[in-house]
Amino acid sequence: MSSHREPEGLAIRRLTAGDEPAFVAAVRASDHIPPWADPPADHESFAAFLARAERDDHESFLVVRPDGALVGYVNVSAIVRGAFLSAYLGWSGFAGSLGRGLMTGGVRLVVDECFNVLGLHRVEANIQPGNAPSRRLAERCGFRLEGYSPRYLRVAGEWRDHERWALTSEEWPGSPGDREGAGS
Repeated sequence: MSSHREPEGLAIRRLTAGDEPAFVAAVRASDHIPPWADPPADHESFAAFLARAERDDHESFLVVRPDGALVGYVNVSAIVRGAFLSAYLGWSGFAGSLGRGLMTGGVRLVVDECFNVLGLHRVEANIQPGNAPSRRLAERCGFRLEGYSPRYLRVAGEWRDHERWALTSEEWPGSPGDREGAGS
């Protein structure tokens, strides 16, 4: 576990088919998410989202409060093993859970999972420059700004510029650090 202190009782768990009703309802209630992300808001798109989460190169985590209420989600995508040991992180917090450090805590728990359970060396978050809350969250979690990518990712049907934020296991408290040769 990392040395970061997370909000009491906050947890992460992997997305399941049974999460669909609560997840879709939370997305529909969260009108602050577009244009930053385009999470599933109906049965068909949730089914595709879940199918991606079940692949070997992807993990989808829900951030949950002690009462089981959904705080948000964090995706770990494009997981590459071998000499690279890297993945991308993407997240969104749901309405009713913002401004209390819950998503920061959830992202920290997922980063800890990436370094200490999945055995990754590097995680990268690509954030649209105008998304100040996600930029601040990345900073609070220890990510460093590495660069700028014009028209990097298609979100809600438009190619959008993104900043590249990254973190390596050597920078993460409680991580084994350099994992030379792991996963090869």
